[in-house]
Amino acid sequence: MTGERHVPRGIDVTRPNVARIYDYLLGGKDNFAADREAAMQLVAAIPDVGAIARDGRSFLSRVVRYLVTEAGVRQFIDLGGGLPTRDNVHELVQALAPDARVAYVDNDPVVALHGQALLASEGRVSMVLADLREPAAVWDHPGVCSLLDLSRPIAVLCTSTLHFVSDAEEPHRIMADHRDRMEPGSYLVLTHANIVPPEEDPDGDVSSATGVYSRASAQLHARTLTEIERFFDGFELIDPGLVWIPEWRPDPGVPPLGRVKSLRAGVGRKP
Repeated sequence: MTGERHVPRGIDVTRPNVARIYDYLLGGKDNFAADREAAMQLVAAIPDVGAIARDGRSFLSRVVRYLVTEAGVRQFIDLGGGLPTRDNVHELVQALAPDARVAYVDNDPVVALHGQALLASEGRVSMVLADLREPAAVWDHPGVCSLLDLSRPIAVLCTSTLHFVSDAEEPHRIMADHRDRMEPGSYLVLTHANIVPPEEDPDGDVSSATGVYSRASAQLHARTLTEIERFFDGFELIDPGLVWIPEWRPDPGVPPLGRVKSLRAGVGRKP
């Protein structure tokens, strides 16, 4: 049994939660019955969705390695990183650079409470309750501005998050606000669900996933390649550009676990 006996006050565990669905797909234990049911509906619609989630974690490992060892980044903000699980950003980062600092940001009270408890003994790491849709609340939060030196370059990670922000909430304006708060030499890491032509999605996977998430805490908003590229306005895309997740600097001899055409991934540097 997972977490049903330890439900924080005011938390609706009868409604599937995006972070907890993802936790279940990655083999985590911090989820409830409604989350597991929604996850199984996703698996029924997209059998390799769990493998795609693990490919996303593999991308995260590769991009962190690039940012630390090649770009020299020592400060990270993980926007909407979800529940702490295997291969967390701070673990990946600090294995390469023990002095690096990581601020996790999430608007889910369950995620924030769990993260704060889990990370209480960790140095150079914070977990703050804030919403990426309110950049000022993120960048002015004591858990961010007291941990990080905002006058120096920072890598902002926004993986599998923006496709849960609707067009009505103006995600491009939101990310432009985040960009304007980043110092030159900072990086944006983004993964996003991509609308593909019907002939490339014969099974209607995007529509199926959208249907499942319509009953969850946030809805899925897949976007066109052009719309995803707009998030990198004001950044210089790092080679190989905006590509499918398994195509972003893959490790030699390590094939993807799921399909290649799943989520788009890109890394941009603010000049």
